[in-house]
Amino acid sequence: VQLQASGGGLVQPGGSLRLSCTASIRIFSFDVMGWYRQAPGKERELVADITTKLRTGGSTNYADSVKGRFTISRDNAKNTVYLQMNSLEPEDTAVYYCKGRNGPRISWGQGTLVTVSS
Repeated sequence: VQLQASGGGLVQPGGSLRLSCTASIRIFSFDVMGWYRQAPGKERELVADITTKLRTGGSTNYADSVKGRFTISRDNAKNTVYLQMNSLEPEDTAVYYCKGRNGPRISWGQGTLVTVSS
């Protein structure tokens, strides 16, 4: 299983970015997919996740620090999970990773760097 993350870059405070995570398999093969981030000197933390089963999926969960600013969504036809990030703050600067879990099996994508700076 491969997860391909993309969409990172440099953005000014208050700006927006959309991250994409495309899977090499149907995303409804996972129980849940999510975005995590790791800032320099800090531990990796959950940003948001979404359940991805075909009929019962769609439930979302967000870290308190991003509620109201970030939105996670899925496109089953494109095997892709998105993270729309608005009102970005310098504190959001980190490497963002996507993750898929199916029972005990976990897959990680490579990171994509998001830098929020003026």
